[in-house]
Amino acid sequence: MPVPSPWLRCGFAVGDRLPGPVRVEAPVRTAGNIHPTRRIFVYLTARPSKFHPARPVALTASTLAVIAAASLLNASTSNAADPTDWAANAYRGSVNVVAGPDENQQMIDGVAFVDADQDSVQDSNERGLAGVTVTNGRDVTKTDSQGRYELPAFDNMTVSVTQPRGYQVPVDADNVAQFFYHHLPAGSPELKFGGIAPTGELPDQVNFPLAKSGLTQSPEQHCVIGGDVQTYDQDEVEYARTGAFTDLAARTDYAGCGALFIGDVVGDDLSLYPQTRELSGMLNGPARFLPGNHDLDFDATTSEHTFDTFKAKLGPEYYSYDAGKAHVVALNTVEFPTKQPAAKGDYTGSLDEQQLEWLRNDIAQVPKNQLIVLASHIPLLDYADQGSRKHQVEQVKEVYKILEGREVVALGGHTHSIENLRKGDSLAGWSELFGIDALPFTHITAGAISGDWYSGRQTAEGYPLAYQRDGGLPGVLTLDIKNTEFRERFSVRGEDESLQMSLGLNTPRYRDWYAQNRANKGSAPALTEPLMVSREDLANSTWLTTNFWMGSTGSTVKAQIDGGQAVEAVRTQQMQGEGQLVGAEYSDPVAVQEQLVNGGSLADRTMHLWRLQLPADLAAGEHTATVTATDVYGRTFTETLTFQVAG
Repeated sequence: MPVPSPWLRCGFAVGDRLPGPVRVEAPVRTAGNIHPTRRIFVYLTARPSKFHPARPVALTASTLAVIAAASLLNASTSNAADPTDWAANAYRGSVNVVAGPDENQQMIDGVAFVDADQDSVQDSNERGLAGVTVTNGRDVTKTDSQGRYELPAFDNMTVSVTQPRGYQVPVDADNVAQFFYHHLPAGSPELKFGGIAPTGELPDQVNFPLAKSGLTQSPEQHCVIGGDVQTYDQDEVEYARTGAFTDLAARTDYAGCGALFIGDVVGDDLSLYPQTRELSGMLNGPARFLPGNHDLDFDATTSEHTFDTFKAKLGPEYYSYDAGKAHVVALNTVEFPTKQPAAKGDYTGSLDEQQLEWLRNDIAQVPKNQLIVLASHIPLLDYADQGSRKHQVEQVKEVYKILEGREVVALGGHTHSIENLRKGDSLAGWSELFGIDALPFTHITAGAISGDWYSGRQTAEGYPLAYQRDGGLPGVLTLDIKNTEFRERFSVRGEDESLQMSLGLNTPRYRDWYAQNRANKGSAPALTEPLMVSREDLANSTWLTTNFWMGSTGSTVKAQIDGGQAVEAVRTQQMQGEGQLVGAEYSDPVAVQEQLVNGGSLADRTMHLWRLQLPADLAAGEHTATVTATDVYGRTFTETLTFQVAG
């Protein structure tokens, strides 16, 4: 079959070798004509695994012919596809901004409507949708029986719609959700990375198209939460592509709720937004973004313009949307600058008064029988920085008050660590800084797609190992939601979901090596025979360590030595109001040995480390430890570690 090469946009020809995952895009034909919005996306990959070396794969004529044939599907075939088939069913379009100017420049109005033909424009036979929440970023209203809304207008506002259950907002060609309009008549002040172009006077209307969706109607949702993609250059864009985004491209379970990337989308260089944004085109669901402290326009002199380029390229600073019985609230918790003249690191965790007012108004519209998923970049509270005001949110008490009586889970990023903090957990820093004696609901720090800023040795899979600050590996979080109940799971980049922990030995010899090399991160000599234990080591406290990455209060870890009786390990950080425990005794030896030798942060503290002291009378020779970790939902995970006792 001949390949209609003008239709294919992949940059490769027959016989070319693939350097990594490649997206091939082709239009869908309807009744012999090219469909104006529908596209088919196919991902070809030469990705190696840890079990097989990298092998270049050549494109063949037959491969391209299959892709071309797929693009010739007629409309009836496409519409009959599996509803979870995102490529076939994605609702592509945009917000309908009707040119003005509006006669009344004090009010913004428009309609939320059911876009039956999915062309983004309300036709005479397309009804308005009542009861849809619309906001100007401060005030919140619901549409009337005709789907109409009206809100006060002001300069530098973002008008957005809250996606209602049973409907989906449109997405663009990169799967980025389209549900907002920025109004900035004169545009941004002069900014290095451009900001927002002048919008002129208020348009006549801003209309929000919505398509019916069984995906968001379902009470069962799977919401992907991606922390800190944080690409500093094109190499790191490719690390993200080959790692977490290739994993997500292989999954089809999140098409309803989609993927929410919670800040630090790039690493200060905002010119990388297009390249990093393009990665979301690999997803099988809608993508949404939040800003982080590395997404700032650092040359903005006032806080009202510090995220203008982010807004222009990715979307609003804060907003909400519904999927199933979950109401997702996406907050901007980064305040910059905090003083003048502004310096690059001069940010803090905070919500301004306008956003707090919006949050109160938004939550007031939400029925009590919905789950609130509260997401932000800087977490409300976290373990890694529990003694720091800058890296937690100043208004945490006020947020708790707004959410009082609700079913809530809070999500954060920023710390480049994985944390699963449960209701009732307590730390000295939270009490001293914010007057919070115990958490009122679960707080989860989602970890980072970049891990520890793409540090460490290069793996065979094509990305740095990048152990995080807590000893966890890079990956993504998923909230599995049924009605108002949720379960969290963490997926390690490039691995199946059975991998949930790492096992090591914390010996006196390891602790001596740690003390000698702590200041030599990235240049320390490797610890020789880390799984060899001497009699002296056994007599002076050698622990079998289990870093159970999503472990929490209520989790258990049990170990068997050589198939013997299971013994329960002890969690090092009890989360009962104590301070943070730091140092070699509380570290993850597996991660630390990588970090001191090959670079990165130092996993010298974690809230999910368990340890079991090895018996001093272990016989000389080889021993096997079998560790079973059980989470708060009763799910069990098992790993083994083989070590030697010197004779």
